[in-house]
Amino acid sequence: AGLCSSWPSSSTLGAEQKENPYPAHQRSGDSHGGVISTHTYFYTDEAKCDQHMETFLGCIDASSGSSEDGFSAIKLTALGRPQFLVQFSEVLVKWRKLFQQLAAEQGQAGRAVLDMKLDVEKLQDSLANLGIATQRDSQHWFRGENLGVSGTVDLLDWNSLIDSRRKLSKLLLVPNVQTGQLEPLFSCFTEEEDQQMERVLQRMDVLAKRAIEKGVRLMVDAEQSYFQPAISRLTLEMQRRFNRDQAIIFNTYQCYLKEAYDNLTVDVELSHREGWHFSTKLVRGAYMEQERERATQMGYEDPINPTYEKTNEMYHRCLDYILEDIKQSRKASVMVASHNEDTVKFTLHRMVELGIHPSEKKVYFGQLLGMCDQITFPLGQAGFPVYKYVPYGPVKEVLPYLSRRAQENRGFMKRANRERDLLWREVKRRLRTGSLFSHP
Repeated sequence: AGLCSSWPSSSTLGAEQKENPYPAHQRSGDSHGGVISTHTYFYTDEAKCDQHMETFLGCIDASSGSSEDGFSAIKLTALGRPQFLVQFSEVLVKWRKLFQQLAAEQGQAGRAVLDMKLDVEKLQDSLANLGIATQRDSQHWFRGENLGVSGTVDLLDWNSLIDSRRKLSKLLLVPNVQTGQLEPLFSCFTEEEDQQMERVLQRMDVLAKRAIEKGVRLMVDAEQSYFQPAISRLTLEMQRRFNRDQAIIFNTYQCYLKEAYDNLTVDVELSHREGWHFSTKLVRGAYMEQERERATQMGYEDPINPTYEKTNEMYHRCLDYILEDIKQSRKASVMVASHNEDTVKFTLHRMVELGIHPSEKKVYFGQLLGMCDQITFPLGQAGFPVYKYVPYGPVKEVLPYLSRRAQENRGFMKRANRERDLLWREVKRRLRTGSLFSHP
């Protein structure tokens, strides 16, 4: 089976706008200077986004024509203005931090995110004391959304208020950490930003419907952490709609992020409550250098795990959680996108322990085309669904991507040497048997 990743070309690769940081919103939202590990799109206009959508449609068609049960990868920075994704991400992060602040006030600091449950009466008192909403306003929120009927509000209940932001936008105020003043959570959402969201969702809708028509799964790639909350949120909207009966839309979780496990578990729980198929690709991550440089420049905590070993632990923890959920629900799917042999062995071992058979097609494996074939081919021959990720486009854009992926893949050269040794061993075997140009 094959996997097709689209890569519309850009004449502005490496360009960097010189606006002030958003702090660095503009710079982060509309540029990709210094990013060569993976492609980031430079926004020009809506027509360009439509062109990217057409390219993605072609990618879906190509994937359908080359294999059964194919995947096609897309990037949301190609389908809308990245600046909007930054702004929407900010809103989501502020809203979640407010929830965690309120949970800390109720003595729940340090708990796992899913274990935080706010007492509704205390929550209403806190909102009134902070000047965010009067008792009457907050009662209206929860009564109108039928939340808090159990006497508590958890993070999923809290997030559902965002869905009603048009009704609540004038009421939702959050403290500004820098100034201590209250400010409207949705102040940055003009009519144009609302239209941006609608246009991105419309393009995703077109792609999802084509994917269903062609028998292809749509994989939404992860991007930089200042885009990612919005990307994940928009992807969830698509999963709610298209994953009711089968896994069509796959989200991506980057396990080098400190919040990866919390993000994953919250979304799995949401899928349980709403009854749709949870499907994801797990990766280690491709933006480490840029993320750390930006965190240093802007003075916030590095979002990346401190060591490669910690990232490995996070990857296996997230993977194990999904495998356990597959065992329990049989409504989850995961793409193990990894070149790490230990991770592949871990997955196979846990699948045996949990009774997950390859023929169920709940666990997929993926590697880049041309990398780690000694992992890919044995998996395929053993009956596991395994895919090759195919980046394509102008050579000057693809080669830097591949070279950086090689640099950031710890142990890559060791694996390259092993591949060379295996190939040389096979050449010598064929010379001995007189079958140099035939199949073994």
